[in-house]
Amino acid sequence: MSTTDTRTGDRPTTDTDVIVVGAGPTGLLLAGDLAAAGLRVTLVERRPAGRSNLTRAFGVHARTLELLDTRGLADALEVTGTRLTRMRLFGHLSLDLSRLPSRYNHLLITPQYEVERLLEQRAADAGVTFRHGTALDALQQDADGVTAHLTDPDGTPRTLRAHHLVGTDGHRSTVRTALGLPFPGTSVIRSIVLADVRLTDEPAASLTVNGNGDTFAFVAPFGDGWYRVMGWDRTRQVPDSEPVDLDEVRALARRALGTDHGMHDARWISRFHSDERQAPAYRVGRVFLAGDAAHVHSPAGGQGMNTGLQDAANLSWKLIAVHRGEAPDPEALLDSYQAERHPVGAMVLRTSGALIRLAMAHTPATRALRALATTALDTLRPASAKALGTLSGLGISYAPAPGGGRTSGRRAPDVALREGRLHALLRAGEFVLITPQGAAPALPPTAPTTTARTVHATWPDPARRTTVLVRPDGYVLWTDR
Repeated sequence: MSTTDTRTGDRPTTDTDVIVVGAGPTGLLLAGDLAAAGLRVTLVERRPAGRSNLTRAFGVHARTLELLDTRGLADALEVTGTRLTRMRLFGHLSLDLSRLPSRYNHLLITPQYEVERLLEQRAADAGVTFRHGTALDALQQDADGVTAHLTDPDGTPRTLRAHHLVGTDGHRSTVRTALGLPFPGTSVIRSIVLADVRLTDEPAASLTVNGNGDTFAFVAPFGDGWYRVMGWDRTRQVPDSEPVDLDEVRALARRALGTDHGMHDARWISRFHSDERQAPAYRVGRVFLAGDAAHVHSPAGGQGMNTGLQDAANLSWKLIAVHRGEAPDPEALLDSYQAERHPVGAMVLRTSGALIRLAMAHTPATRALRALATTALDTLRPASAKALGTLSGLGISYAPAPGGGRTSGRRAPDVALREGRLHALLRAGEFVLITPQGAAPALPPTAPTTTARTVHATWPDPARRTTVLVRPDGYVLWTDR
């Protein structure tokens, strides 16, 4: 399918440039990016306006904090939660997050609704049109665009025409279903219990995880006096609809952790199951999937919301370049979203699945394997560094671009430049071309034809006179050596 040149004056008539379906964190970040770049964006959300203060997601990893920093939001989010510099797993393994090569060398424990609050305000300020209480019923696409068939809050049917549509509407995605895409996978764990509680006896470690074969549990602080508790009991596998009370949560914690820390005053208790599933395609013509609409996995490692936000950051600049007519090869650029993010989704399924299976280990063989794995992570620095890079997202990289140089596809660290630090400069949503002082700036022929902001390195070593082109999502597109 060809992509119509959508530069102003050349595009066919549409109601909006991009429809985003689903106003969770992934959809809000994507919509805000697109609108901030001047695109017309309509965000369709089935739920009515207003946020619940109850949520399953609660951890923001270092790479996600860097992406929020490039949007000027990280500092505001940091004050809403608790920074964890160590994670204690399976009784004795302690992962030292302070070793992460980032200004955000920690895990931020904060409710998902705080992330949504900041992203929603940014999207609204950028001019996103919100349609709350609106359901997507069907969609059709052709060579010039996508038609979304919607039902308004009052039951009135309407259509909305756009150049592209992105489904960020969760694991039961209507967009994915409308595309006819399967969602293969299995339920990895059933009858997980979640609760937000207060504690009389605070844990010694900020985040505690342990399992004894038949049960596992973890406790993490939100930073405002509330704690998130999650537990699972192999001997009590019941449907999600089965009632759950605080006594059940307490019993789980005592069996897995040795104490229930004096849990009381639960404001939310829920039971759910966790699947491992991934759509085979993240792009079908002019329609894309991101976040839980594209992949779901176990809660181990807290990577669900983080992976979705990173999907959005990868896709947004590509859609912007295509809509502005700045992509030398629009189809190849849009296809690169699938090429880059689908393997990441598969990797997250593997790693989170491995973590949850280690926590569930109950046979002598699997418990011995867990002991071996945790000992290796605890004693071998390269192994723990790789695990931290995977968990935090800092270690994620993409395949290098043809002729892109040795660091193409890697995350660009937040280096100090004469004009300021790199991640702050990326807040303009533009490419950044880093050149040595006095060098003549040059762009590779494969780069988008947008004007990159040229900044100057402060490298003292004359031998390091590398020119680097950094993508708007903070990854290296090209270097001259």
